[in-house]
Amino acid sequence: MALLVAKFGGSSVASLDKIIRIARRVKHMKELGHQMVIVVSAMGDTTDELIELAAKIGEGLSPREMDMLLATGEQQSAALTALTLQSMGCQAISLTGWQAGIKSDASHSKARISGISNERIKKELDEGNVVVIAGFQGLSPDGDITTLGRGGSDTTAVALAASIKAERCLIFTDVDGVYTADPRIVPEAAKLNQISYEEMLELASLGAVVLQPRAAEFAMLYNVDVEVLSSFNDNPGTIVTEVAKMEKQKIVSGVAHDRQVARFALFDVPDKPGVAKNLFKALANEKINVDMVIQSAMRDERNDIAFTIDRNDLAKAIPVVEEVIRQIGASGMSYSSNIAKVSIVGAGMQSNPGVAASMFEALADEKINIHMISTSEIRVSCIIDEEQVDAAVKALHKMFELDKIS
Repeated sequence: MALLVAKFGGSSVASLDKIIRIARRVKHMKELGHQMVIVVSAMGDTTDELIELAAKIGEGLSPREMDMLLATGEQQSAALTALTLQSMGCQAISLTGWQAGIKSDASHSKARISGISNERIKKELDEGNVVVIAGFQGLSPDGDITTLGRGGSDTTAVALAASIKAERCLIFTDVDGVYTADPRIVPEAAKLNQISYEEMLELASLGAVVLQPRAAEFAMLYNVDVEVLSSFNDNPGTIVTEVAKMEKQKIVSGVAHDRQVARFALFDVPDKPGVAKNLFKALANEKINVDMVIQSAMRDERNDIAFTIDRNDLAKAIPVVEEVIRQIGASGMSYSSNIAKVSIVGAGMQSNPGVAASMFEALADEKINIHMISTSEIRVSCIIDEEQVDAAVKALHKMFELDKIS
């Protein structure tokens, strides 16, 4: 049969009863003849609880030691899952990320996978084991444990699927697929049967939480078919695949929103080479990712620059931007965190003019003001007031009739 990688998130392994449920599912798949590699997240809120526990020690804690601590959550899940499978008469073994050969760079808490030595995994599969791997972790060039950031178990699973050439990577979560919008905001949102890598990457980057952005990027780079499905029912999920394999392209496939946005505006920035480099390099040095950037037209050899970042990085970014303003001679800045981003995504947008105009019309009809606009070939994003997010998502979903697609 097939070689499969299956990832189970924190909600899927949140209790021993839930671990027993997924173990039965995995055992059934193995009995069908599949070779199984399982990637598990930490149980429920374990990671948050460990962070809160460490916070009681004080501030400025060592990133290395925090990775040592947080990696234990996934190891606990992996061992319990392997023990449960064994108790059911299913041959299984648990491995940490480094035992599974997952290598990373040395960026603690936000490490990136640099390679996988899969010999141990293949050996265990050849011996008939279900291989249960702790997600979210790797080993740095210096031999230190690293973690891959929020959602890192998705990345672990897709990277492993690429490395061992699995037929498919199954991402089991608490939803049964990718929807045209957040069903909590739009009850009539439709589940997609298929979505392209590019669309999934855009949606994941824009706030859709069903798949981690780096996992979507890995899938696209290494042509790994991914299925997002529920661990709580047997319904078919959403297949993430290359455009050529899809039955049809849609003009707009989904609406995404992100409330974790903050915006900076710098005023009277000197219009000369190197200014933008100084600003964004300073932010990059602090591991602050910049999303949307707008520069106004020049006036008196000066202009304004506005950009957005993750709201969680706001406190860290303020002193960085203040120092850059002092260095470049800008007149000042402002920042705000009461904003959000709403986006439409669709592979068919490339060949259908007027999509952006329809988006702006839908927002205008709801009297929603647009602060910033950013586009790509398959995406249009707008920064709006946070309090208007729900209305914007509903209006866009209705405008593009997304309840009628699947």
